Amino acid sequence: MKVNRDTLVWSFLRTILLACGLILILFPLWLVVINSFKTLEEAGRNFFALPSGLNLDNFKELFTNSNYWIFLRNSLKITVISILLILLLVPAVSYAIARNFSRKYYKAVYFYLLMGLFIPSQVIMLPVTKMMTKLNMLNHAGLIILYAAFSLTQGVFLFVNYIRGLPYEIEESAQIDGCSVFQTYVKIVLPLVKPMISTILIMDTLWIWNDFMLPLLILNRTQSIWTLPLFQYNFKTEYSFNYTLAFTAYLLAMLPMLIIYCSGQKYIIKGLTAGSVKG
Repeated sequence: MKVNRDTLVWSFLRTILLACGLILILFPLWLVVINSFKTLEEAGRNFFALPSGLNLDNFKELFTNSNYWIFLRNSLKITVISILLILLLVPAVSYAIARNFSRKYYKAVYFYLLMGLFIPSQVIMLPVTKMMTKLNMLNHAGLIILYAAFSLTQGVFLFVNYIRGLPYEIEESAQIDGCSVFQTYVKIVLPLVKPMISTILIMDTLWIWNDFMLPLLILNRTQSIWTLPLFQYNFKTEYSFNYTLAFTAYLLAMLPMLIIYCSGQKYIIKGLTAGSVKG
């Protein structure tokens, strides 16, 4: 009976904690949604109240702003190209390290990349900005290269552990049948690491699409190359903040990422769990 009572108490506390966490996560999102349909005056009167009607003026104003479509295109371009480059580099580098881990060179490269996990991003922002300035790469190409480079740390860590947990006998059989190393990698290894590819795809897409700091440092010279986060930051001026229009922009920027995350959440959990314990 005591066990049952303890179980009920723990179940009750867990439900309360989950409910509190759910409220903390969903309440700011709820505020964004309801204030997107308000005028600035209406939001000023009562920020937490429901809108008096379905007011689409903020959406019309945002869509008629030609700059919005430019910044949306910039974000899409940077995100898509960066993800393609990441998916090309990270699995290939990880496979080379995983299958040659006994060699000192590959092990040294692995631990060198792993050091990036322990260095705060704020520490390297100034050196990175100076380096990209000297290379004249304060543009989209420079930002894409940085995203690909920074993704190697976590990506290689997860992929190497995952690949080392795969049975090597399958690759040996393919090589005996006449497959080259490249053919083995493409036809055997890549299909086996699809859960990890899905994990990296979703996590890095969320990171790159929502990132503010790197675009602020690299793309701050010309407004025409801004991304959506920089455009959203521009709603704030020295004396005012049009937060209803800003909330509309936030909502439109969040929707694609919410859909991607919700549809791929199981792959993130599966990939992270497998990549962290294998090897």
